[in-house]
Amino acid sequence: MPALDDDHTGARIKEHRKLARLTQRELAARIPYSYSLLNQVECGARPATDAFVEAVAAALGVDATVLTGPSHVTEIQQARVAALVRPIREALDLFDLEPSPTHRSQPVTDLSAAADQVCQDVRATHLRKAAKDLPPLITALTLAAQSRPSTATWQALASTYRTAHDVALKMGYRDLATVALDRMGWAAERASDPCLAAIRQYKRALGHKAAEYDLGRRLVQAGHDLLDGQDSREALAVAGQLHLGASAVAARSGDTHAVARHIAAARELAKRVGGEAREVHWLSFGQMNVALHELGASITLRQFDKALTQSRRIKLPPSTLTSRRARFLVDRAVVEMENGHSDRALRHLVEARRTAPEQTRYHPATRDAITGLLHTARRTPDTLSHMAAWIGL
Repeated sequence: MPALDDDHTGARIKEHRKLARLTQRELAARIPYSYSLLNQVECGARPATDAFVEAVAAALGVDATVLTGPSHVTEIQQARVAALVRPIREALDLFDLEPSPTHRSQPVTDLSAAADQVCQDVRATHLRKAAKDLPPLITALTLAAQSRPSTATWQALASTYRTAHDVALKMGYRDLATVALDRMGWAAERASDPCLAAIRQYKRALGHKAAEYDLGRRLVQAGHDLLDGQDSREALAVAGQLHLGASAVAARSGDTHAVARHIAAARELAKRVGGEAREVHWLSFGQMNVALHELGASITLRQFDKALTQSRRIKLPPSTLTSRRARFLVDRAVVEMENGHSDRALRHLVEARRTAPEQTRYHPATRDAITGLLHTARRTPDTLSHMAAWIGL
């Protein structure tokens, strides 16, 4: 199913018609334009004139700007998120400045514990809490690293920069996520920690699109090079995660053979690690992680029949991190929707919202799944209408 173009007025008209529970013929009967023209506008074959948009907006009971641009709900959401993100951006810019005399130095052990807690908050999908806690923590760790540098301080700062990347990415700020990764590399180098540096390469690789496959592949290889000769449990887990990252990069470019090769390598490393390595930088690398990435690759490759079998075979244990559980539910919704199982897809979306509302609301796949359900539904259930309004459609 093709993704909806957010700049396509006809696509927005179709969404809001579905939300109003009207067929094309029913809406055409309410406007001074033909059914044929409405059909062509919705599919993008004909442009929507101002007069046409005004007539449709009046019939649907919405403001015309809702049909021609981003919805007001989305703008409100974006303003709120921007207010949370702005202090993080400012804190990331402190890295090369002299310490402010107004900031009080804190024990490194306390700062390291706080860094671990904010990372845990992200895994528990408490994104707003993490976003609020990050700026003062980055500031305090920057001061500590500048005034009394140590391996533990630089490691904690690198970890916190990594968390800032995760928060920025989950909230849709890719530019800020890139800055945070640059800072992570800067701190990891000073910590002389190859595992943290390799995780940064893994994160960098995932930030590149299908057209940049060779760059993504090279970044993963750079991560493996950093771990060369190391066989600790930590290094094995990070190496396995790099293979999973490589599988995602390969899937984006349609390289099915590379996907299979990296999934197999990750599965073999998971056997060597033994159990879920949750203590290794919150990667939670293990067999379940491999299965979830294999599912993700099938979705990216649009192998939805295969993905359906994989998703129904996966049984998440009760100890699964909230962020991972919610992501799986959204993936499951996409797969069910693409296989024509709308009711199941909607149930998974509702469960994802209940499990992790902040993460689910901002995840692009949530919007894709809800948009797909709106396009395929003959009548829009109340639950789907509420979900659409919730994400700003």
